[in-house]
Amino acid sequence: MTSAIIAAGGRGHRVGADRPKQFLEIGGRSILELSIAALAASDQIDELIVALPEEHLDTALARRVSPKPTTFVAGGARRQDSVANAFAKVSPEAGVIVIHDAARPFVTGELIARTVAAAQAHGAAIAAIPVSDTVKQTADAAGDGSRPIRATIPRDSIFLAQTPQAFRRDVLARAIAAATSIDATDEAMLVERLGLPVHVVEGDVRNIKITTAEDLATARAVAVRTSLMRIGNGYDLHKLVAGRPLILAGVRIPFERGLLGHSDADIVCHAVTDAILGAAGIGDIGRLFPDTDPKWKDADSIALLEGAAARLHEAGYRVSNVDATVIAQQPKLLPYLDQMRSNLAAALGVDAAAVSVKGKTNEGVDSMGQGESMACHAVALIARA
Repeated sequence: MTSAIIAAGGRGHRVGADRPKQFLEIGGRSILELSIAALAASDQIDELIVALPEEHLDTALARRVSPKPTTFVAGGARRQDSVANAFAKVSPEAGVIVIHDAARPFVTGELIARTVAAAQAHGAAIAAIPVSDTVKQTADAAGDGSRPIRATIPRDSIFLAQTPQAFRRDVLARAIAAATSIDATDEAMLVERLGLPVHVVEGDVRNIKITTAEDLATARAVAVRTSLMRIGNGYDLHKLVAGRPLILAGVRIPFERGLLGHSDADIVCHAVTDAILGAAGIGDIGRLFPDTDPKWKDADSIALLEGAAARLHEAGYRVSNVDATVIAQQPKLLPYLDQMRSNLAAALGVDAAAVSVKGKTNEGVDSMGQGESMACHAVALIARA
């Protein structure tokens, strides 16, 4: 079992607001609400304990966001006091404890999972990002405010700590017990003082911490951009007949039958086309390329997909990723999947890593399972360009 402690006990004066920063809103939701929701959405987390300023323990906004067991406790004078108060409420069954700053509302499930896995393996782990600039160590400021450089520190050994930070229960318990006379800026520092190793896993530059008014403005801009992401789905099915080539995602596949249709009947391209058009709300393949128009007779569906992608770009969107599932009893599609991905990616103007194509059978059920037809489902995520 893994428990998550959300450190939200501070007042956040540096942001310059009329209330603690964790209660400020981003995209209509409080920073605290977003952070709780992000941790609760992780399949790694089983329960949450949230440390709040004592006067905000009854804040209704904080109490309505988590589908998982959530306990609210009063924070302390220092961050480590808040974490200690929360740790006291952690379930006895919890073997790993994740600690996360409420001021980092954009943490991802992948980052949580990386940190938890490292803590399970090593006892203690934090997310951190490497510095990209040259790092200088300086002496005290001179009279004019300038500082003399003492040394240049090799930047390949310097990392900027983030949260989440994760610890095996016994490690965190020892660190908290020994911290009564120590002021620490994070729990990793307390563990380091014990002489125990703390491992670093790859952090995420998007996992920003909101400390100042400028950080809040940046976070709100990120939220606006993220809110403009849209999802669409597409579906296509055609009969298999003799005398037609079998073309899937622009790949001509050797088979005794092909798909019947007005164009080349490429069900993968058709499903993906409908998915991206649907996400943008700009029509569908039947309206853009009607089978009543002789112009599209035996048309190359990769070219149709390129045309749909161009319309998507004109509408101010770009493709983030596409996932397609082809349902075909025969032939086996595995040898052709990589080329199918490459063809779709080229038509969409994205990297092949942003495209997934999978083959499934229908287990002998219905026309697809009897080898009389093939179908394709596709999902597309698009965002403002």
